[in-house]
Amino acid sequence: MNAIKITTEEDLQTAFAIRKKVFVEEQGVSIEEEMDEFDLLDAACEHILVYYNDQPVGTGRVRVVDGYGKLERICILQEFRKFGLGKVITLKLEELVQEKGITKSKLNAQTYAEPFYGKLGYVRSGEEFMDAGIPHILMKKQFS
Repeated sequence: MNAIKITTEEDLQTAFAIRKKVFVEEQGVSIEEEMDEFDLLDAACEHILVYYNDQPVGTGRVRVVDGYGKLERICILQEFRKFGLGKVITLKLEELVQEKGITKSKLNAQTYAEPFYGKLGYVRSGEEFMDAGIPHILMKKQFS
């Protein structure tokens, strides 16, 4: 398993297909809420794909917001969620953040994923809130 930074439109479309399957079809998020103005190949937002046995099965993106690397749209196809790929995605996104000289990151975790991100050093920051009809919690991490 490995994660790569997306540099081609073809890979970006593969990431979008994974997001659509997970967020739109599986979780019921509207396509209008899922896709936004940051879904472009540019310097403002970096996207990654994670592979399992040479098959793209997960994705995520990161952008700089208020001095933080904001990790977003992290997802893995359902049948591949037991292989530790969420950690691979998170660490790759953090690597991209740190390459920019940024020392902290944040993410809006679905509440069921709070323990997962906690194991990776993220700390709850604030109260639970709803996003796209799903309960979330803001979590932050300072890099050492």
